[in-house]
Amino acid sequence: MPTREHFSSRLGFMLIAAGCAIGLGNVWRFPFIAGQYGGALFVLIYLFFLIACGVPLLTMELAVGRASRRSLAESFEVLEQPGSRLHVNKYWMILGNYVLMSFYSVVTGWMLYYSIKGFTGEFGVNTPADEAGAEFMHMLGSPADMLINMIAVVALGFCVCAMGLRKGVERITKPMMILLFLLLIFLSLHSVTLSGFSQGIEYYLAPNFEIFKTKPLTEILSAAMAQAFFTLSIGIGAIQIFATYAGNSHTLLHESLTIAALDTVVALLSGFIIFPACFSYGVQPDQGPSLIFVTLVSIFSHMEHGWMWGGFFFMFMAFASLSTLIAVFENIIAICMEIFKTSRRRAVMVNFFVIIIISMPCLLGFNYLSDVHPLGGESTFLDLEDFIISDNILPLGALFYVLFVTLKRGWGFDNYLKEANRGAGIKIPYWCKNYFRFVLPVVIVVLVANCYVAVFGG
Repeated sequence: MPTREHFSSRLGFMLIAAGCAIGLGNVWRFPFIAGQYGGALFVLIYLFFLIACGVPLLTMELAVGRASRRSLAESFEVLEQPGSRLHVNKYWMILGNYVLMSFYSVVTGWMLYYSIKGFTGEFGVNTPADEAGAEFMHMLGSPADMLINMIAVVALGFCVCAMGLRKGVERITKPMMILLFLLLIFLSLHSVTLSGFSQGIEYYLAPNFEIFKTKPLTEILSAAMAQAFFTLSIGIGAIQIFATYAGNSHTLLHESLTIAALDTVVALLSGFIIFPACFSYGVQPDQGPSLIFVTLVSIFSHMEHGWMWGGFFFMFMAFASLSTLIAVFENIIAICMEIFKTSRRRAVMVNFFVIIIISMPCLLGFNYLSDVHPLGGESTFLDLEDFIISDNILPLGALFYVLFVTLKRGWGFDNYLKEANRGAGIKIPYWCKNYFRFVLPVVIVVLVANCYVAVFGG
């Protein structure tokens, strides 16, 4: 097998691994559920679950990658005990990468579309929310517009990966992530100048004990646990692949805490952009996804230089989603190179067309196939694909990592601990073995059960 590439610096690994975790899940979703579930109370509960569950799971995925120096395609075979068949689980985890990209590429295209609209002044001036909503529905009803933007972001992502790890993924993603953080700080500082800044931050982060009168504690705990779990995108090897390119200078708990911290900072600061704008222009802040494409567009149109602020906001959103897109594309390419023993260029070319084809149900689900409701009600193919990956493959993939690391037939906890504690930094104590074996699996099972109750109302 050819010599494996390595990152040119630890900063490259940290920023790109964080970029994989930083996506629409925390930029788009985190601020809204934090505001809805008690502000600072929710944030504290979320941080608890992030450290208690998310970070340990992240160390496992990183350890498998760094020890094996392989993608999902071969990593489990390299590490598991002779005669074990645990590696067959890799196939549905590999499938998860394609399921995720089947809708994530479409949504990333939306971000590009709206970023261009912002900078070209198409948000208009003093645009009412109903007009902004009609424009969003017009985009969803236009397969051509969505297809062009989807192809553009998929082509961009695969072009970056085609250039290789250092010349492509690291050279492009590292400055893009730095620019993402600069945009985030820039937009957050602008929010301080808005009239509703104090009201927005109070709604977002002030402890709201009244929430217990309207929402049960179990619901709040479940929401925080789900957000902490899904924000790191553990379970499909998307972060594992970058550990295969990383050095051994730091312990994996140290690296995982840094990645989680970067991810959380982006999630928290996103609320500093969204909520002050809502309260400055008298808009309800609990409207979920429609707030991004409808309400915020209307708000930007009422701002002085709103075309610029809107363009920068959706550029920030595009960078956040594109960083995840590139990370998963790199994982898919590495998997194909290992399974089929093919070149990077050929893997890129084939998968470019595969991603375009499998994205079509999601894209057409808003127009030509809008009368098809896979989950009942008004659900779309996007809802179905999101349910498959978020409520099934990701948590079950994380559960497999736990079992692989702790079972004797798998890699074994002692081997995992040796790899995870290699290098400088915080080390994982041996007593965590029983916590990993018995507590984390129960948490994951409870999470999956809650997801099914939320989707099917059982």
